[in-house]
Amino acid sequence: MKYISFAIPCYNSEAYMEKAIRSILVGGEDVEILIVNDGSKDGTQEIAERYEAQYPTIVKAIQKENGGHGDAVNCGLSHASGKYFKVVDSDDWVDENALFQLLDTVKKFVEQDTLVDMVISNYVYEKVGMEHKKVIRYDNVLPENKIFRWDDIGHFRLDQYILMHSVLYRTELLKLCQLKLPKHTFYVDNIYVYYPLPHVRTLYYLNVDFYRYFIGREDQSVNEKIMIGRIDQQLFVTKMMISMYSLRMVESKKLRKYMINYLAIMMTVSSILCIRSKKPDNLIKKKELWNFLKRKDYKTYVKIRYGILGQTMNLPGRSGRKVSSLAYSVARRLIGFN
Repeated sequence: MKYISFAIPCYNSEAYMEKAIRSILVGGEDVEILIVNDGSKDGTQEIAERYEAQYPTIVKAIQKENGGHGDAVNCGLSHASGKYFKVVDSDDWVDENALFQLLDTVKKFVEQDTLVDMVISNYVYEKVGMEHKKVIRYDNVLPENKIFRWDDIGHFRLDQYILMHSVLYRTELLKLCQLKLPKHTFYVDNIYVYYPLPHVRTLYYLNVDFYRYFIGREDQSVNEKIMIGRIDQQLFVTKMMISMYSLRMVESKKLRKYMINYLAIMMTVSSILCIRSKKPDNLIKKKELWNFLKRKDYKTYVKIRYGILGQTMNLPGRSGRKVSSLAYSVARRLIGFN
């Protein structure tokens, strides 16, 4: 039995992908490693096939035409046979000891026939040049080492929301809710952690520093200049998330609040990028984004604009450029600006 399927989307990743692969291989026959080559033009496929030949019962080398990170995740999910599914980006890695603890936890779920929909663990910012690593943990907001529901959660700080790095989903849940990420689009990891939420009934928090999130490559998607250059994709993802649900229909009040706060973060990041670009066209796009939210869900618009962000951002001001240091610093921490 494969307890966890790990999908590693790769695009021209020959320089660093092996660290990600080797960090998961320590899980042995309990894991499945799906190396998804998303149309790479370097030696990515050769590396994937080498590991598949060496570990044929653990590693699968999957080659596909280029469709972007989200499409590679879709492909990995379609091939997954494990009870749980985890995405590990090719420039990141996982902690060996934490992996064993995570596997032990999942095995207990299987043995007791109490499969949990979502398992959450901590992640670490592995930022180049930083001696002290920042750890995002959830012990102040989530019950530890027990199965719980949305109504049992506490209050998330603005810098500790559940990201792709911290979440492990039950594979069948992702397939049943028909998760499908858009092609050729960056920042779809937000959709990955947002769309399944109303389908999640049971959760479990394991307080271990499992995922290592590397920050420092010049071409990384969270580089501020690159994000500004891809502002249209950020806006597209934000609008997709706004359109997914009528939040007033979400049964759990705490989950509804969490999802509204997550949208507030997306609105903050999108607005800041538009402002930081210093381009008049992007200021118009920022206004259009807020009008889009207003049309789609007026109550959520009011809560975000005049409640959550009312004290931190002056979004509709005359110049449209005022952003408080608090809002900007939160956005930087959340998306890991270099």
